[in-house]
Amino acid sequence: MRWQGRRGSSNIEDRRGRSRSGGASGGVGGLGIGGLLVVLAVGYFFGIDVSPLLQGGGGGTVQTSAPSRAPSAAEQQEAQFASVVLADTEEVWADVFRRQLGEAYRPPTLVLYSGVTSSPCGGASGATGPFYCPADRKAYLDTAFFQTMERQLGARGDFAAAYVIAHEVAHHVQNELGILGQANTIRAQSSEARANQISVRIELQADCLSGIWAREAQAQFGSLERGDIEEAVNAARQIGDDTLQRNAGRVPMPHTFTHGTSEQRAQWFATGFRSGAITDCDTFSASRL
Repeated sequence: MRWQGRRGSSNIEDRRGRSRSGGASGGVGGLGIGGLLVVLAVGYFFGIDVSPLLQGGGGGTVQTSAPSRAPSAAEQQEAQFASVVLADTEEVWADVFRRQLGEAYRPPTLVLYSGVTSSPCGGASGATGPFYCPADRKAYLDTAFFQTMERQLGARGDFAAAYVIAHEVAHHVQNELGILGQANTIRAQSSEARANQISVRIELQADCLSGIWAREAQAQFGSLERGDIEEAVNAARQIGDDTLQRNAGRVPMPHTFTHGTSEQRAQWFATGFRSGAITDCDTFSASRL
């Protein structure tokens, strides 16, 4: 991916290298240490955003002290990379909203953190994975997840990392369109099985929107290099529910899926990349995912 020397976004909140102050030390959201470890394990191995399970005592705006150490060169590069990718999403979605919807796009903030942090949607750690919080319109990312993707999930390459950022921004796009709020309201009133099905459609739509971003990033910036799309599709496959469960030594259980199978995630990303149209990412009306 060609990203060096390009404009970075100012919508970055870098909490890395800072220590938290305040909050309870015995658990998060009312969970004891044992329960917290179980929740984090679920999030880590199954690719589930467990932040709603961590809501409570530690929620709200994080309080930080002065940086405890200077960022390393690698960390500085990670932050710059994330900033450039976020800037690309800002320009892409501003253009897409204007052309396809006749509306203005309000970009999100990307919070970079290391270890743990908090949000209005609950606590976050590297084990929860990246997530988007509609309450504050921010995406949360521990950049160590990039190493997890490469070393433990087999999703290598800078464009695979860019896909992760684009996917979380896609949840913000859903929020801007009013889709995320409606889907989450219905999900909260549904049975567990039905709620999981809705969650899958939310995630697959975000994959499709990520494909639109990749298409437009190439059209606007010429940022794609040979093999980049394959990196993104591979990343989508590696974080499919069936693959994550199988790699965790479990038999895939479709009724527990919350993000979609590897094949579904790859196909919907490809749909967005081929089409470029938001209307073609309507997973909620699709009879077959």
